Amino acid sequence: MSVAMAVLVVMCLIGLLVDHRTLTGAPIWAKPLKFSISVLVYGLTLAWLLPLLRRRHLAWWIGTAAMVALAIEMVVIVGAASVGVTSHFNVSTPLASVLWSVMAFSIVVVWLATLILAFLLFRADLGDRARSLAVRSGGLIAVLGMGLAFLMTGPTADQLDSFQGVAGAHTVGLSDGGPGLPMLGWSTVAGDLRIPHFVGMHALQMLPLAVLLLELLARWVPVLRVGRVRVGIIGVLVVLYLGVLALLTGQALAGQSIARPGVLMLFLAMGLFAGATVAIGGVIWSARSRG
Repeated sequence: MSVAMAVLVVMCLIGLLVDHRTLTGAPIWAKPLKFSISVLVYGLTLAWLLPLLRRRHLAWWIGTAAMVALAIEMVVIVGAASVGVTSHFNVSTPLASVLWSVMAFSIVVVWLATLILAFLLFRADLGDRARSLAVRSGGLIAVLGMGLAFLMTGPTADQLDSFQGVAGAHTVGLSDGGPGLPMLGWSTVAGDLRIPHFVGMHALQMLPLAVLLLELLARWVPVLRVGRVRVGIIGVLVVLYLGVLALLTGQALAGQSIARPGVLMLFLAMGLFAGATVAIGGVIWSARSRG
C-alpha cells in the first residue's frame, strides 16, 4: 500500500502540473496528493508497529482491514477528482451518496483498526520506557485526532436552509472553498476542523520521532542518556501535544482562522509552551542535581 501511494504521489504531482482545473477553490489534484501522502505515512507506520504486537494473527487482520478500507477511500477520492466532482460530503446524486457512504464506512474501519492497535500496544514489549510512552501515547492521541473528523460530517445551518447537494463541511463559520493556505487548503478566514484532525492523527508519527531525536541528541548531551530524563521529557511533550490539540479544536469550533488567532488563543498558546519549557527544564535540572 505504501508503494502504491508513493506512485500515486508522483501521479498527483504530474496532475498538478498538467491539469489546471480547480474545485472548491483549490487545484483539483491537491486533495488526492494530500491523502496519498497521509496514507503513505500511515502505511509505513503500521508496517513498523504491527510486527511489535504479540498477537500476530490479529495484527495481520488489523493491517489488512485498514489498508483495504483506505484503498477503497483512495479509489473514490481519485475517481472523483478525475471527473471534477467533490468526494467528501457529496450527496447530490444517488451515486454520490452511495460513494460518500462507502467512504464513511471505510474510515470507520480504519478508525476501529487504529483503536485496537492503540490498545494492543499497551501489551506489546516496546523496550525502552520513553519509546513505549511515545508510541502508546501517540496511538491514543491519533485515535482521538482521527475521531475529530466526525465533527465535519454533519450538515451546517446554511446547508439545511438551502440544500445544494452537500452535507458536511471542513470550515466553521463560512462555506468551504474560501481563501486557504497553499496546498494544505486550510482556511485563512474561518475555523477549519481539518487542522486539529491532521495534528491529532499524526501524533502516531510525531511523538515517536521526538523520542528518536532525544536518543540521537544523547550522543552529545550526557543528561539525555538517563532513561528517566527521556521519559520525563516525553511525558511533558505528550501533555503539550494534547494541549495544542485542544487549543486547535477550540479555535476551529469557534470559527477562528489559524492564520488570525485571537488574543486569548495566543495567550493560552504562549502559556502552554512556556509551561512545557519550564517543565522540561525541571526534568533536566532534577537529573543533574542527582548527579
